[in-house]
Amino acid sequence: MTKLSALAAAVALSMATACMVGPNYKRPRLTVPGQYRGLPPGPQPTGEQFGDRKWWTVFQDEALQNLIREALKNNYDLQIAASHILQAAANVGITRANQFPTVNGNGAIVNERSNFYPGAPTFGILGLQMSYLVDFWGQYRRATEAARAQLLATEYGQNVVRTTLVSDVADQYFLLRSYDSQLQYSNDTVATDQEILKLNTIQFQGGWSDMMDVYQAQVLVQTAQAQAIDLQRLIEQTENNISILLGKPPAPVSRGLDVTAQPLLPEVPAGLPSSLLERRPDIRQAEENLVAANANVGVAKANFFPQFALTGSFGSQSTSLSNFTAGPGTFWAVGLQGTQPLFQGGRISSQYRLAWAQRSEAELNYKKTVNQAFGDVSNSLTGYTQARLHRMKLEALTKSYSDAAHLANVRFQGGVTSFLEVEYIQQQYFDSQLTLSQAWYAELQSYVSLYQSLGGGWQQ
Repeated sequence: MTKLSALAAAVALSMATACMVGPNYKRPRLTVPGQYRGLPPGPQPTGEQFGDRKWWTVFQDEALQNLIREALKNNYDLQIAASHILQAAANVGITRANQFPTVNGNGAIVNERSNFYPGAPTFGILGLQMSYLVDFWGQYRRATEAARAQLLATEYGQNVVRTTLVSDVADQYFLLRSYDSQLQYSNDTVATDQEILKLNTIQFQGGWSDMMDVYQAQVLVQTAQAQAIDLQRLIEQTENNISILLGKPPAPVSRGLDVTAQPLLPEVPAGLPSSLLERRPDIRQAEENLVAANANVGVAKANFFPQFALTGSFGSQSTSLSNFTAGPGTFWAVGLQGTQPLFQGGRISSQYRLAWAQRSEAELNYKKTVNQAFGDVSNSLTGYTQARLHRMKLEALTKSYSDAAHLANVRFQGGVTSFLEVEYIQQQYFDSQLTLSQAWYAELQSYVSLYQSLGGGWQQ
């Protein structure tokens, strides 16, 4: 036991004096803009940054909030991401175990008989064996560093899934409410056009108008009916998409506020671009992948150097249980073995070059992710600002078409103009209503995209 204690002390000393080869991680230099491109002119809003807000404060429709909560609970992609975290955590434990000695116990009962010793007794053997690969060059510690970075990358990867899920549910819900609004416009238009058709038919039968007016009125009714049929298809397909995000079979989806009544911030505090590096989970994931690749360079470099193994064993054999720890039956052994690679056909150097190439790829991917993130924010800022202005212009245009359609109908009833004018203006008004609803969705979609691009949605 004294020898094994000495071996344990040697192990502890070797762990304390060992070094770590390979580069230590440093975040690469990045070109970070002073402010986001696409910000609206004038003083920028202050207060809590948009990306830092909890998702339920951004999406205030209660029905939408319930859908998001259900998705976060039942979505399969999110559950798969959680399973990946458990796997990565287990891998850390497996990798870290290489840094410690292994101790095995063994026992045996032996009865030897031969022609020379026909009455040989039965004796037992009990022993302990310990082996330790000295991590003198930090190979296993670098491997553990890489495994821990992969664990963090997996956790950030789950946050990417969560952010995407929140945004996808919100986007599909707003699209659904847009289709609902367009269907309502179509149904209202069908009812209005059917009244016009009825009136034109009466006037034709009374000899006060031409059959062409009846045909033109029928065209209006059929156009609106066809649009309503197609919208019903889109509504059911969008409900199915939302149900899949919620982790359940296709089913109807509950509604809340109308597409035009969704609370939105007219201006959002985007914050400083430098904060995006810490807020966006995909950037953090890419950086942890770089940390892991950087550590793997050290793992590969350690293969160039000698590997040292400490071994020790202690045991006893006896014909009786009381004599296991005393007498000449005890045995022990301590050993040190060193191995230096001399020729392996270029395998070690190729592995080292591979590790560096993988690190370079990870660094490029990190820089690309950062650059793409700034582009996402700028595009979303421009999109939200311009979509809002576009929607406001379409509101004014739709109001003008509404007034024109009413006036054209009055002029037709008074015999001042033909029904062709009514048909033209009525069709333009109907198309404008549909386009306005689509513009509302485009504004909401840009709102969702801006929130996601700023790294919002994963905070719980």
